[in-house]
Amino acid sequence: MSTKHRCGWCVGDPLYETYHDNEWGVPVYDDATIFEFLTLETFQAGLSWITVLRKRDNFRKAFDGFDYIKIASYKQPKIDSLLQDSGIIRNTLKVKAAVTNAQSFIKVQKEFGSFSKYIWGFVDGIPIKNKLKTYKDAPGNTPLSDTISKDLKNRGFKFVGSTVVYAHMQATGMVNDHEIGCFRFEEV
Repeated sequence: MSTKHRCGWCVGDPLYETYHDNEWGVPVYDDATIFEFLTLETFQAGLSWITVLRKRDNFRKAFDGFDYIKIASYKQPKIDSLLQDSGIIRNTLKVKAAVTNAQSFIKVQKEFGSFSKYIWGFVDGIPIKNKLKTYKDAPGNTPLSDTISKDLKNRGFKFVGSTVVYAHMQATGMVNDHEIGCFRFEEV
């Protein structure tokens, strides 16, 4: 019986392994899913991804299924209720950033036709395929993530530093950072 070789960062945690096997690095072109990942990545800033992943279902409930149109219209009472929700990361600046980012997301959609067209335009719609021997070789950011981060900030987005943007690129398949020995490397 053979076991699949996975990227080292996920091995040993069933939730991490499931996320790795089914989602991480798979190209995402759907605006709703892109917004979900962008929101989760902004909440991750300064924390580990597993912390966010373990709270993902709670985030979905608290943030109306990541419906960016609803989130864009959140007022102070909703923000206050989110800050009382122990199932999510209760950081005032990040919660407010989710609202601001939803508003900015909608503006980008109007300008480009979809957020997907905008974000994937940075890579001409084609995922960057790195060839990492080990996940430890993956960069924390790149000149491209610096460029995207700067552009997002200029468009009003918050908590979208270059490291957050690069993690988003990895999660949504804009960059394939699976280890070359990982069974998902060729699949995605």
